Amino acid sequence: MAKARLLDLTRLVSRLGRGPQTGVDRVEFAYLSHLLTLDQPLFGLVRTPLGFLLLDRSGMAGLRSLVLGETALGRADLLGRLSHRTDPRRAKADAAIRRLAIARTPRPLLTRVLRRYLPEGSSYLNTGHANLTDRCLTAIRKAGLKVTVLVHDTIPLDAPHYCRPDTIPDFRRKMEAVAHQADLVIHTTHATRARTEAQFAGLGRTPAGIVANLGVPVPEATPQPSDTPYFVTLGTIEPRKNHALLLDVWDHLPAPKPALHVIGSRGWNNAAVFARLDALPPAAGIIERHGLTDAEVAPLIAGATALLFPSHAEGFGLPPIEAAALGTRVISSDLPVIRELLGDNAVYLDPTDV
Repeated sequence: MAKARLLDLTRLVSRLGRGPQTGVDRVEFAYLSHLLTLDQPLFGLVRTPLGFLLLDRSGMAGLRSLVLGETALGRADLLGRLSHRTDPRRAKADAAIRRLAIARTPRPLLTRVLRRYLPEGSSYLNTGHANLTDRCLTAIRKAGLKVTVLVHDTIPLDAPHYCRPDTIPDFRRKMEAVAHQADLVIHTTHATRARTEAQFAGLGRTPAGIVANLGVPVPEATPQPSDTPYFVTLGTIEPRKNHALLLDVWDHLPAPKPALHVIGSRGWNNAAVFARLDALPPAAGIIERHGLTDAEVAPLIAGATALLFPSHAEGFGLPPIEAAALGTRVISSDLPVIRELLGDNAVYLDPTDV
């Protein structure tokens, strides 16, 4: 029996129906889409409050259709309504995946189910940071699978002041599990690998690693027509992304000001920036945009004078790559990861200097 791949899809399922994909969502979806094109036996693993679901290739293709909106989620089943009483969207998502699954198992029996369906020597691939616990990874290894994890970054450990305090202990536990259990870690850049492996060394073990840059599909985008120059910034509105700097810059610009399109949803721990956005007068030139689809974002970026990316820390940085691929200038913080990816194809500035 040919060795198989087992792709963790818990993150994608948890995000079904929640609007535009985040960067991590995009990566998990890209791996799903690519693996579906290969001939190797393929399975998907999804954790729910009631245990784990196992998908075969057909079920994974069904999930991809759900993500793309080609298939509706459908109605929640009784199990979904009972396990997600306050979240009807997640109840529908879990019910949809149960309908696609070839097997269900409570968490203590995960090893047994994996042994039944996947041959010894198969591999488990985790790109979404879900299920990174000693208990889960031990069960997978006991089934005879090799464990490969894509670690996007270790910003919660490197720069915890940019993260929600309640998320840091859980993230540390995840990285401890990866350090002790993973056979291979995928890093998206050499700069990120150096920071991640420094954290692993402090956790007692540094797994073997490889660097694999993320792919960025380039959409065909006709620049949005505009009579005046405008700029864009793209990303969740959170402290690490440094929107406060751009608000300060726009305060200093003389009239008539160019427009700044702030594309992204509001995040956390950023009340001062939210208040400033809410109080902006029309003449400020700043337009907050959220809930836009990829098809709506691409023309905005393509027609912009530049994409502004004043982030304090990044593991990869998809927006600057996407903008450069569309032929739009990039003005970015001087971060090692962006320099590695864009080289001279960007203007680098100090993210603390208005």
